[in-house]
Amino acid sequence: MNAVTSTSPPKLRVDLQQVADLVPVGARVLDVGCGDGTLLAYLTRFKQVDGRGLELEMARVRAAVSQGLPVIQGNLETDLVDYPSSAFDYVILSQTLQATHNPRLVMEELLRIGRRAIVSFPNFGHWRVRVSVMFGGRMPMTSTLSDSWFDTPNIHLCTVADFIDLCGLMNVRIERGYALDTLGQKLGFAATSRRANLLSEQALFVLTRA
Repeated sequence: MNAVTSTSPPKLRVDLQQVADLVPVGARVLDVGCGDGTLLAYLTRFKQVDGRGLELEMARVRAAVSQGLPVIQGNLETDLVDYPSSAFDYVILSQTLQATHNPRLVMEELLRIGRRAIVSFPNFGHWRVRVSVMFGGRMPMTSTLSDSWFDTPNIHLCTVADFIDLCGLMNVRIERGYALDTLGQKLGFAATSRRANLLSEQALFVLTRA
């Protein structure tokens, strides 16, 4: 059995791998809310992207910088305005939109800065969430919504249908949409299908300006 070489791609979290697979080789990328730089490091090494990162928590910024990544500390809701228009090919916002105070404004900035935006989020319309609220009468806790209501960073949870409606309101074109399960694996139908709002635990979209 051959040992894994140092040039082998690291094992990313499944949903992050789905994001990484959408980014073409050599693209200019801004990873917003990049955490410790796990995704950005992968894209830089194995997709040769010209990548940058923005992260709020300083400990995570230090972890990313320690890997040699160009990540700066900043708040996406106030600091995206400092980036020039069309500066990147792709702007990534993974599992963060629901934690923003003004999702619409954030979306506008993503699509101003990048030619395309890759956005993923947990689906509050999933059937387990509906059952939890209906029969339990309490805010749900699932594998994708794992924090208690009083301790969660999520302040603007939405359903897949809500997000699609917002894209229509903003005149944003959905180039691709993927329905994902709890681990981030693709399901057998698109995020724009009726089934996605009920059966997907997460959703992943590639957006462009119409």
